[in-house]
Amino acid sequence: MVTDAVVMEDVSVVYEGERIAAIHQVDLEIPSGQFVTVLGPNGAGKTTLLEAINGLLPSTSGRVKVLGFDLATEGREVRKRTGYVIQNFALDPLDPFLCRDVVMMARAARIGTLRFPDEGDWDKVDQALEAVCMTAFAGRPVGKLSGGEFQKVLLARAMAQEPDLLLLDEPFANLDIDARREALRLLERWREDQDITVVMVSHDISKVPRACDRIVVIDKGRIVMDGPRNEVLASEDLTRLFGAWGDGDE
Repeated sequence: MVTDAVVMEDVSVVYEGERIAAIHQVDLEIPSGQFVTVLGPNGAGKTTLLEAINGLLPSTSGRVKVLGFDLATEGREVRKRTGYVIQNFALDPLDPFLCRDVVMMARAARIGTLRFPDEGDWDKVDQALEAVCMTAFAGRPVGKLSGGEFQKVLLARAMAQEPDLLLLDEPFANLDIDARREALRLLERWREDQDITVVMVSHDISKVPRACDRIVVIDKGRIVMDGPRNEVLASEDLTRLFGAWGDGDE
């Protein structure tokens, strides 16, 4: 097993047409099996950090290794082993795709684009839908789902991929309190069973899961705090930062 799931060395990302880096000179190591929450305000660079880890955004400078692979040359292998639940996924009410089919799309990375899914692949899809309590919605068009229901389908989609690394961008934003607790319990149980590495982004200090091992705080594209969950949450520096960010971050 790879010792470090993620290694970022002096990584910066500048969007095309921009001069200021969205993330700047980031050094970050995440051991395999760790659950990390990345905290920060809107526009701090949290999503950019996830996309730099997944190779969706190429680094302007620096080096990224994920699951032992050099992202610059082996990005396809990284994405094959990485599940990503994005924020604000566009959902068209007229979208004809069924929930079961959307979850199956994640299996393509595992089985290859030139092979049709077999019974075992569909079993993985059904198990994932059952895990998020969405079995009854398997044959329903995703365009007919509520935001919370669709978020569960996206989580099931990531689960069906059987990733070694799971990236979550505000994964519980559209869920009510009960659904969020249920999803967190599911995530914690899944992590324990599969021994996966989890990196979750949040702007809300009150929603850091208890199962989280470590908190990384990012502001203006730079990592400004990094430490064990309880130590960071108890820090006066974090309190000052959140006060400076204000109440309307997202």
